[in-house]
Amino acid sequence: MPDTLVRNAAGRDVVTRINGNEAVPYLGVGAFQPTGRKASPPIARCADYPSDGNKQVPDLKTALVNAGLRDGMTVSTHHHFRDGDLVANRIFDIAAELGIKDLRWLPSAAFPCHAPMIRHLESGVIHHIEGSMNGPLGDFASSGRMRGMGVLRSHGGRYQAIQDGEVHIDIAVIAAPTADPFGNANGVNGPSACGGLGFALADSQYADRVIVVTDNLVPFPCVPWQIQGNHVDFVVVTDKVGEPSKIVSGTTNITRSPDRLFIAELTARFVQAAGLLRDGFSFQAGAGGTSLAFAIYLKEMMIRQGIRARFVRGGSTKYLVEMLNEGLTEYILDGQTFDLDGVRSMRDNPRHVHTNPFVSYNYHGKGNVASMIDICVLGATEVDLGFNANVVSHSDGRLLHGIGGWQNCLFSKCTILPIPSFRDRIPVIVDEVMTLCGPGELIDVIVTERGIAINPLRQDLIDATRNSSLPIKSIHQLKAEIEAICGGRPDRPDFTDNVIAAVKWVDGTVIDVVRQLA
Repeated sequence: MPDTLVRNAAGRDVVTRINGNEAVPYLGVGAFQPTGRKASPPIARCADYPSDGNKQVPDLKTALVNAGLRDGMTVSTHHHFRDGDLVANRIFDIAAELGIKDLRWLPSAAFPCHAPMIRHLESGVIHHIEGSMNGPLGDFASSGRMRGMGVLRSHGGRYQAIQDGEVHIDIAVIAAPTADPFGNANGVNGPSACGGLGFALADSQYADRVIVVTDNLVPFPCVPWQIQGNHVDFVVVTDKVGEPSKIVSGTTNITRSPDRLFIAELTARFVQAAGLLRDGFSFQAGAGGTSLAFAIYLKEMMIRQGIRARFVRGGSTKYLVEMLNEGLTEYILDGQTFDLDGVRSMRDNPRHVHTNPFVSYNYHGKGNVASMIDICVLGATEVDLGFNANVVSHSDGRLLHGIGGWQNCLFSKCTILPIPSFRDRIPVIVDEVMTLCGPGELIDVIVTERGIAINPLRQDLIDATRNSSLPIKSIHQLKAEIEAICGGRPDRPDFTDNVIAAVKWVDGTVIDVVRQLA
């Protein structure tokens, strides 16, 4: 084992330095105690900005030059356009034109549309990425071709890292569907409306320089403003900042798979049998096909029983919007919109509330919404016998997904993972997950088409469902059944000793690492 690795509280060998900076190994849930005070941006003065409030500059290149872009800086972007983002790639194309090298890219998430970043990684314009590395970017990193070590954080963990000074943003570029010349901006108006801009909040608050790029400039004031112009240095008007139709990204459709529909139904039946479905409850479900189907089954139960939720947490979709409009929930508390129905609802309905990672997920705050949620339904690529779960890599060892809000949501009162028994004949329940993203003590229930496993730590849920008609089994039983169908345990891939990415826990400690494929 290389000298740079130590064993953390989860039994994983992790790095103690990341790109030259010290890192704290994971100590256990709630064990790490932060100290000090929050980070802060440089003090600015009004005398250095136009008295008429007009911060417009001719183009993005001018803004980046005026912001002082130079070698080794950290540049951040947000992902509210998902696979329709048209700004992030342009930033690094400009950096290449200027001969800039060794930039750290800090996206709130990356998507396949960001595959052009690979040429900037290869040329040295980008040194490494600290953010999700989905699809092509994940493949690139897994092959060991990224010069620096990647860092994977949850949405709340990203806010925590910026707030705590763990990562400092030199220049934040915020693509905004609507803005005024002063820099006030929102995502709910304009031809490129994408919903909220909450994932860019920390960037606007803590970056040295902030650039707002918009394709819909309106006279001051831009109302509502989700980004405050007092944080903004430059405003750029461009032809188009994003493709709203690609917010959907192919994921926000209800599954048609009979097995996965059955998993969704079992999940809803479990919620009911466990006594979790009651008036005034709250829930969060993802935008994947199985989670959407669960929401539909849950909705039908709510209607039959006359139950109303106090709030639901988004990522919003048209299905949550329908629940709001039909009076089945009093509020949607929304971190990002996953379809255009969600965008319109956030714009028009005051009960569809724009939120951000500070309010929803930040672990280094005085409480957050995640722990107040009664039921949270999430996905996973793997789960092991200790109920530990993986969301960033697959059984072949490739880094293919980001963490998103997944880790933060584990603090809900009941976390349920509805997952298929196997994918491509490879069992999803394993002896030990390839990459540890969430500790088993926070994962309460696993639902598959072959049965439901309840974490032994949740005796209350075991007792509540003991006499139900649900197919309750131990996780060991489920694993044995699945392996019998698939012909045994999957072969583990071969890795080198080279660590290509660190996985952070919600408190900024290192819970695991991802190694280069051999």
